[in-house]
Amino acid sequence: MMLLRLINAQGIAGLAASICLAILLVLQKGETRHWRKQSASFEQLYHSEHAAFAGTVANYRAAAEQARAADQANLARVTAQQRAISERTSNDFEARLAAARSIAQRLRGEGPSAPADSRAGRAAPVPALPATPSGAAQAASQDRFPGQAALTATEQAIQLDELIKWVRAQAKVDNNPPAVASSPDR
Repeated sequence: MMLLRLINAQGIAGLAASICLAILLVLQKGETRHWRKQSASFEQLYHSEHAAFAGTVANYRAAAEQARAADQANLARVTAQQRAISERTSNDFEARLAAARSIAQRLRGEGPSAPADSRAGRAAPVPALPATPSGAAQAASQDRFPGQAALTATEQAIQLDELIKWVRAQAKVDNNPPAVASSPDR
């Protein structure tokens, strides 16, 4: 009977409210478990993404360092090739200049010191050459440079020729490094 006295309208409303709150508490506990599992799943996903990002950053840094090293090696290779070309061209230039100067010196030395006439003591005179060939020789020598100007022109021609060779050789130097091959683990 006491129970009936307690179960009046307010008691029933309190009991119904208590039951509803108990049901809500049970539902809330279920939701909490669900979201804890979800949270753990999201946390695991976050850590795996974070690890993947850190791996990607490390790979990019390693690739950048490898590219820097390849650039340095390529720079050293290209510099060595260009230096060798320049030295070879300079040596060729100096050798050709020395040869041209030697020939010019020899030609200048042979002109005035050439023997006059080896037949000077003979009694029989040799007939003179006709005027036409000497005129042609004089006309041909008129188009030539005088001694030092001819040597200067020859030196400049050699210089231009060696410069052309140098430019062509420098243009053949491959400035681009070979492509960096991708590693199989990427």
